[in-house]
Amino acid sequence: MPVAAGDFSAGERFEIDRAIRAAEQTSRFEFSVFVGHAEEPRREYAAGLHAALVAPTHSVLIMVDPVARAIEVVTGSVVKRTLTDHEVQLAILEMQSAFAAGDFVGGLKRGITMLAAHARPPQTLHAAE
Repeated sequence: MPVAAGDFSAGERFEIDRAIRAAEQTSRFEFSVFVGHAEEPRREYAAGLHAALVAPTHSVLIMVDPVARAIEVVTGSVVKRTLTDHEVQLAILEMQSAFAAGDFVGGLKRGITMLAAHARPPQTLHAAE
């Protein structure tokens, strides 16, 4: 299992980047992934990374510390309007299952895709006047 983003091959980075781009198109929110050592307390560390993003209110941060086997997902205030804590937990479980099976990149991609699908704003119908 990779320990840091630098441990990914070019092909793996491309796959993760492609999943992020697709998630951003689907949900209209920004997605970021951090893989590496996370300082304790991890939740606060992830929140600090999220706060440093360009548009944190419209962003989702996935932080994975493979050595500590920790995953944190931080969502901005606007994202929380459509993405519930329960949906975030389901995505985390999906990632954990894939990671346990040795599929680190696939787990990230599935987690990103699930979060984006749930974060998608509901479609509204507009009646013609």
